[in-house]
Amino acid sequence: MPRITPFLWFDTQAEEAAKFYTSVFKNSKIVSTSHYEKAGAKASGIPEGTVMTVNFELDGQPFTALNGGPDFRFTEAISFVVHCDGQDEIDYYWTKLSEGGEEGQCGWLKDQYGMSWQVIPVNLGELLHGSDPNKLKRAMEALLQMRKLDIAALERAREG
Repeated sequence: MPRITPFLWFDTQAEEAAKFYTSVFKNSKIVSTSHYEKAGAKASGIPEGTVMTVNFELDGQPFTALNGGPDFRFTEAISFVVHCDGQDEIDYYWTKLSEGGEEGQCGWLKDQYGMSWQVIPVNLGELLHGSDPNKLKRAMEALLQMRKLDIAALERAREG
């Protein structure tokens, strides 16, 4: 098991979000679900029997989702990066994850639960780094104009 596991605080949508995420990513599953017992319900103010935590995996990466109430919300300060092998994967994850959410700039989006994601090609680092400052400038200027990333457009911009 990895030493570090993301722990996501939801108001009441932990189970719904875990089911959504596991439907989007291949090789994913719900591992276990726990419910608030009497003592936990009393301490949290959340009704007994409500889903408390959902342990799930996205492509083998473990996550825990908690129904903890409305006290905390997601911000862009934390995001998950989806490294895509090509434009088809970018298109797939962008469409699925942004549905009901909002599109951002430069490959960023918020899903319907407010979680921020970056949907990027695996070669983005190569496109934005190198020794030719003109290529880098053109690629960065193109990137800054995009919402969903377009690999071919970034490559064309880089090469001039």
